[in-house]
Amino acid sequence: MATIKERTAKDGTPRYTAEVRLKGYPAQTATFKRKTDVKKWIQDTESAIREGRHFKTAEAKKHSVAEMIDRYCLEYLPNNKEKTYSQKEQKERKSRLDWWAGNIGYCLLADITPPLIDQQLSKMTQSPATVDKYLKNLSHAFTIAVNKWGWLTDNPAKKVASPGLPDGRVRFLEEDERARLLAACQDSSNKQLYLCVILALSTGMRQAELMGLKWQDVNLKEGFIILHKTKNGTRRRVPLAGHGLELLLEHGKIRRIDTQLLFPSAKDPQKPIDLRRPFENALNAAEIEDFKWHDLRHCTASYLAMNGASLAEIAEVLGHKTLAMVKRYAHLSDGHVSNVVASMNQKIFGGV
Repeated sequence: MATIKERTAKDGTPRYTAEVRLKGYPAQTATFKRKTDVKKWIQDTESAIREGRHFKTAEAKKHSVAEMIDRYCLEYLPNNKEKTYSQKEQKERKSRLDWWAGNIGYCLLADITPPLIDQQLSKMTQSPATVDKYLKNLSHAFTIAVNKWGWLTDNPAKKVASPGLPDGRVRFLEEDERARLLAACQDSSNKQLYLCVILALSTGMRQAELMGLKWQDVNLKEGFIILHKTKNGTRRRVPLAGHGLELLLEHGKIRRIDTQLLFPSAKDPQKPIDLRRPFENALNAAEIEDFKWHDLRHCTASYLAMNGASLAEIAEVLGHKTLAMVKRYAHLSDGHVSNVVASMNQKIFGGV
């Protein structure tokens, strides 16, 4: 036997609490935002109890996937002390998790299995990279439910294979392309474009990191920048040298006093400048195809590899925690690796 009670939440939206009672078993309850989810949960819960699949752990049978996702988005994402998630990252994660809530939110955590998750993934028509993000975000929510809340004993999403991902994109500017692009940036009506592109090429900073720079984070005297909020949640020291440092020194002489941003918007000095249109215009003027702003970061990594930097050094410059993300540049440093091996053999065996 099942009952459904309706109430109004603080935000004015309805909440539906279902209770399932079967003779010989403890009563089961769960709360949802949609009545259709309640009915589906009742149906699945009654079937699971009759088939002996329901009582896996005390907490896992008390909470639904929707409850886990709600708590993760409301409590964990904005308040996590271990890693700071930007507003953009929080919004993107919530959007992906809302998709899961809409598809399996009515299910109890105890009833989630790897085949069920895999079945949902098979419905998706997005690219493998996008599907992988959906899976990873759900898996992280399960991990938090296991490690921090004790709602589960293990993470079922970890047992689901990620979709096959293509090799990472490596698009960097050849020497003539780079010369044409920089010339087009210098000719741009936007006076900040050339400096920003030079800094992106010379430091490997992400676009959001570069656009969000504040003067208090820049040490022009010693030549470095401190990034307090990066994509992976760690602080990073970015060296400044050469042409980029020279241009930034000149830029510092005419800084605005109504904002701390290095590159503020002309309309609102508290917001960073938007260089999308000027950059697209420069690419068109330079006749460069299949190139995005993020590819400037690939340029930095590629140039480092071709100039003898190790993968560990490239990872440190770009701010990657592991070498996995920079292995795509390994082929560009083959010559350097060969020289290292040749040098080692020469020292060991000499002229033998």
